[in-house]
Order: sequence, then structure tokens, then C-alpha cells
Amino acid sequence: MSLSGALYNAFSGLTATARAAGLVSTNISNATTESYGRRELALTPGAQGTTGGVQIAGVIRHSDPVLVADRRVSDAELGYGKEKFAYAQRIENLVGATGEPGALTSRVTAFENALLNAASNPASTQRLENVATTADALARDLNTLSSEIQSSRVAADRSIDSQVKSLNEALTRLDEINDDVVKGNITNSDVSTLLDERQKLLDGISDMVSLTVVEREKGDIAVFTSGGAILLDGSPVEVGFERSHAIDVGDSLAGGVLSGLTLDGRPVDSTSGGMFSGGSLAAQFEIRDVTTVAHQAELDGIARDLIERLGPGGPDATLAATDPGLFTDAGIPFDPLNEEGLAGRIALNALVAPGSGGAWRLRDGLGAVTQGAVGDATLLQGLSAALSQTVVPTSSALTPSGTSFSNLVADFSSAVVGDRVRAENEFSFYTSQNTALKELEFSKGVDTDQELQNLMQIEQLYTANAKVMSTVDELLERLMAI
Repeated sequence: MSLSGALYNAFSGLTATARAAGLVSTNISNATTESYGRRELALTPGAQGTTGGVQIAGVIRHSDPVLVADRRVSDAELGYGKEKFAYAQRIENLVGATGEPGALTSRVTAFENALLNAASNPASTQRLENVATTADALARDLNTLSSEIQSSRVAADRSIDSQVKSLNEALTRLDEINDDVVKGNITNSDVSTLLDERQKLLDGISDMVSLTVVEREKGDIAVFTSGGAILLDGSPVEVGFERSHAIDVGDSLAGGVLSGLTLDGRPVDSTSGGMFSGGSLAAQFEIRDVTTVAHQAELDGIARDLIERLGPGGPDATLAATDPGLFTDAGIPFDPLNEEGLAGRIALNALVAPGSGGAWRLRDGLGAVTQGAVGDATLLQGLSAALSQTVVPTSSALTPSGTSFSNLVADFSSAVVGDRVRAENEFSFYTSQNTALKELEFSKGVDTDQELQNLMQIEQLYTANAKVMSTVDELLERLMAI
């Protein structure tokens, strides 16, 4: 081999080792960076007609597509479970645990106890006022729960709008990266950084929607939802959604008041079993259109049961059939055809409102003109008995089986706790599964110990090539000196 050939070989080796050292440094510095793919230098023998050496063929970015796909499905499940658990936990906190001060069941117990105390001494104005106070607190607690449920619907709608915007932005950027990757592959440029960014974008939206990613021959990708919707294939689609800034109890997706999703202007199934099933986006639709609606209906049924137990036809014989009872629908008699949203409107009759001076009507009747015998506890006992009576609820939202009012509320509270427990168990499972997949993905990523060993080998190769160049330089100097 000639001296020039040896010099060429050593120079190509130095170039390759310098580039390899840079890749090792990048690998180590990004060992804990999510969406980063380990780099490795691809080398080929020198071209024909040369004395040998090596050529840099490109940079290989290592990734396990099957593992990444499984982890993204897990991301979507985790996103779904997280949102469902957060809502279940919030509702449980609002309803309160049985026995806790301020809990819905505690409000009922306080009202029942106040009636019993007043019945034991019906002449006591203080005890009658306590009945009015606890009854008013119960009605207001139902109002608050109804309001918070509607607030949850608005929050879910707002979250959907935010996620759709993020999804569209990510799809636009993915389309741009597709173009850059294709151009880079044509020019044999290193596109590893672009692939890292692409994976980061996909990971960022995988918790919103369960994704299926297909890589094309030129290096670009097509993105679909697991439910079959095309998000990106040649060009990105526009996911549409119109946010509702206020949501009334009766507003629904089926009724056309609330917005669903569209793809390039075409409506698609936005339910949890539709094209965007799985992920936090589907969870928010389920919260907005299913879970909160069911909770509102149950609360409305509870409010109706309370009004009907203590209304006309109940223990207060002074009430006419068209009179508002102890609890009213925003001050007017309850209309059975207007149950929807009743929990948000239920109110204590103003005739016996706390501090109104009319608490004596709790003893003598809402329709009484003047006070009766102060020692007569008949009505107070009747009100208490009506709450304890086993009655089949007339609301279709409640189970058609006989129960007392306190048990009706307790069943609702227990169901809320049960929903939270189930949501928490699912969330814990999804979290464990996702963590295991991420750890497995990291284990196949950058191994810093192996990278340091590679760096030592690169150092030896660099030293050897440098030694060759130094030797050739000495020989050339001797030849020049002859």
C-alpha cells in the first residue's frame, strides 16, 4: 500500500471515529429523554478504485415499532382512565362520604333529626327554626351538586376543544416533518432529529386518541385512530369541534345542541365506541354526554321524591292539590312533566324559610291561617314518618323498588363511591401497565454502560488512525530529506 493510500485510510477512519464519538455523546446526554432513539453510525468499505478505508453510510436510529405501538395504546388507555377517575373523585368529594359533616347523607340525617327534636317539643320556636334551617341546607346542597355537575359538563366541553386544537396542530407539524423526512432520505441526510420530534408529537397525542401509525416506503407515515378515522395520509385532516360556553341541563349531543367531532367538515361518531374511542378525548365526551347526565337525572329523581313525599297528598292536610309543598320547584308547585334539572331548582317553601318568622307553619301546616295548639306535634311526626316511609320512586331515573328517603340518598352516595373505586382500580391498572411498557422501552434504548464501552473502542480506533497518520508523516519527512 502506498503512503498516500495509508494516509487516506487513516483519514477516513479518523473522520468516522470523530462522528461516532459525537453520536455516543448524544446518546449518553439523551439517555433519559423520552421519544429519543439511540443512534449508531453505519459504515461501509471504501469505494472501488480507492485503497480501502471506510465511508459513512448514514446514521441508524434504533426503535422497536411493536413496543412503541403497544405503549401508545397504553397511553390512550391511561389518558381515558385518568380523566374518568378525576371526575369520579370530584363527584365523590362533592357528595361526601357517609357520616362526614356537609355530606349529602349528613344533610338528610340532620333534617330528620331536626324533625324528631321539634316533634318532642313543638312549642319551641328554636327547634322549628332548626327544621327550617336543615331543610334549606338540604335543598341548597342538591342545588350545589346540580350546579357542579353542569360545571363538569362545561369543563369537559372545554377540554375537548383544547384537545382538538392540540391534535390539529400536531397533525400539521407531522405533515411538515413527513415532507422533511422524505427530502432527507432522498439526499441521504441524517433525519434522526426529525424522527425524534415526530415520535414526540405522536406520543403527545397518543393519550388523547388511540393511534395506529403506518410507515410508508419513503419514510413518511400515515396516522389513523384505532377506530378507523384517517388523521394523516398524504395530508392532514381537519378535526372540527364547536365549543359551548354554557350548557343547560337538557342540552345534549343527540339533540343537536352540543357539538360532536367532524373530519374535514363531515360528522363522525363521537361516542366512546366511535372512531375516536380510547384516550382522554373519548373520556371527556363520555363525561359530558353520559356520566354527568346520569348523575343529574338521579339527583333530579331524589329531589322529586323529596318534594312528593312532603307535598300535597302527604302529611300536611292544609295543602290543596295545586299548592306548593314544603319543598318547591323554584317557589312553585312541582310539575311531573318538568323533572329535568329539578335538583338545581328545588327550594324550601318561602313560607317557612329560616328567619322568616313562619317556622310555626311546620307545626300547624303551610296552609294554616293562624297558629294552632303549640303542643300539637302531629304534622311534625307526619313529616318524619313520610321520610321514613317505604315508597317506590316515581322517577324513571331511579330503581323502581320501595325505599325510604334516607336509603334513597344513601344508595346514590354508595353508587358514587363505587364508581370512584372502579375508576381508581382501572386507573391503577392502566398506570402499572403503562409504566411497565415505558420501562421496557427505556431498557431497549440507551445503555450508558455500553455507550461508554463503545467510546473506549472509538478512542482506541482514533488513536490507531492517528498513529498511522503520524507514521506516514515521519516517513514523508525522511523521503523529503533524502
